[in-house]
Amino acid sequence: MKKCLLPLFVAAAVSCAPVKETLRSGDLIFVGLPSDTQAGEDSMSSAISESTGDGALNLIHVAIAEVADDGVWIIDATLRHGVDRHPLDTFLTDFTRHDGSYPAFLVKRLKDPGRAAECIQKAKAFLGEPYDSVFLADNGAHYCSELVRDSYRSADGGYLFEQQPMNWKNDQGEIPAYWERLFAGMGMAVPQGEPGTNPQEMARSALLRDVDVVLTDYR
Repeated sequence: MKKCLLPLFVAAAVSCAPVKETLRSGDLIFVGLPSDTQAGEDSMSSAISESTGDGALNLIHVAIAEVADDGVWIIDATLRHGVDRHPLDTFLTDFTRHDGSYPAFLVKRLKDPGRAAECIQKAKAFLGEPYDSVFLADNGAHYCSELVRDSYRSADGGYLFEQQPMNWKNDQGEIPAYWERLFAGMGMAVPQGEPGTNPQEMARSALLRDVDVVLTDYR
């Protein structure tokens, strides 16, 4: 009898083992830095952390994954590339920290991913646009979370991710010097309170769920 029970026990254990998830097209990749990271006062990443970060991990960027026959590609908007599609290796290199380590990569997926392919095609329509350095809507340019919002639409064309009043102030209620200089150089005031998006808020969306994958496994 014991010999008969052992195969049944092993089969049950295997059937109950968690199924490892894999990266899929349409997954969103959030880039996070520890809240105590000092990137320098002239760094946009540092300024974003000051203005939008909270908790132990400040999310400073969001990108779209596309898993194709020829590898994993990233569609995102950055100062370096504008709105671009490039291999995962380029993305990882761009976000490698000064000490050679990677930031935290959080992968999230729409709970209803049925329109992922259409969302990617919408994102590709923006390729070649410049980075939106003034963080305003409908100006022929995109910043990272703005690109995601404009690409991820419902069947009726509505936005999946809502806008909120943008905050440029730090925990002390002051606008970091980086933002003051950036907007002054463009002849405009810091757009405090204007509608917009940021990775920290987007990652909290009830439409998303966490995906347990290690991004560097796909290099």
